[in-house]
Amino acid sequence: MIPAIEKDLGTLPHVIDAVRLHVRHPIGRIYVVSPESERIRKLCKRKGCTFVNERKVLPITKNDIHYSSKRWERSGWLYQQLLKLGGTSVVSRKHYLVVDADTVFIRPHRFLVDGKTVFYCRKWSQPEYFVTYRKLTGERAKAPRSFVTHYMLFDKTKVSAMKRDFEAKHGTRWYRAIIRSINKKKQFGFSEYETYGNYLYARHPGKVVMKSAQNKSLHSNAGALSAERIRKLATKFRSLSFHKRKGYAK
Repeated sequence: MIPAIEKDLGTLPHVIDAVRLHVRHPIGRIYVVSPESERIRKLCKRKGCTFVNERKVLPITKNDIHYSSKRWERSGWLYQQLLKLGGTSVVSRKHYLVVDADTVFIRPHRFLVDGKTVFYCRKWSQPEYFVTYRKLTGERAKAPRSFVTHYMLFDKTKVSAMKRDFEAKHGTRWYRAIIRSINKKKQFGFSEYETYGNYLYARHPGKVVMKSAQNKSLHSNAGALSAERIRKLATKFRSLSFHKRKGYAK
């Protein structure tokens, strides 16, 4: 499942191709979740993917989220994260892999090993993510590393259980519980990856494998990299993120 907007069209074809090349598990369908877009529909048809209008995933839109200041606008950024957790209503398989539309795999990835979920992690995070997590769950995040690395395998059953826990604790729909738990004065107030990863780690620590993400951020165009350049990068990194996106974050 890849949430995307038209500004992602420069990287999206490469993301799709890399998923098919480097994910070492059977793939049922690749869903691209987007606002209505003829250009993204055409790409999905060309790449054999399933287009999903984001309005079918959640009963709210980014216009229902008011998360901004005089200097920044994060409503779309948050909405995109809620869409990922809303993937339980989209996919038919037990597990679904979410990949950000600016991140391209350059080495093989496995996400399930001996019945355990593999999470690709980094060493740093945003402190406010853990404040929101504590509000949502009533508990402190305990994982030793950060789960925020641009892609993650979700278990539908466990995502649904987490959302039910949010609803029971806060007396409202899970997405409203998240929105209300965020300190709107903070620019980085919630992470779907940090939240789900820590939720699983707290409840099933023996079922979690943590590996270094080895992700490299680039500010070039994904299509501009030669095969030789990618091979060299793959000796040190597992994935590349092309951070030129502004649509959801702005």
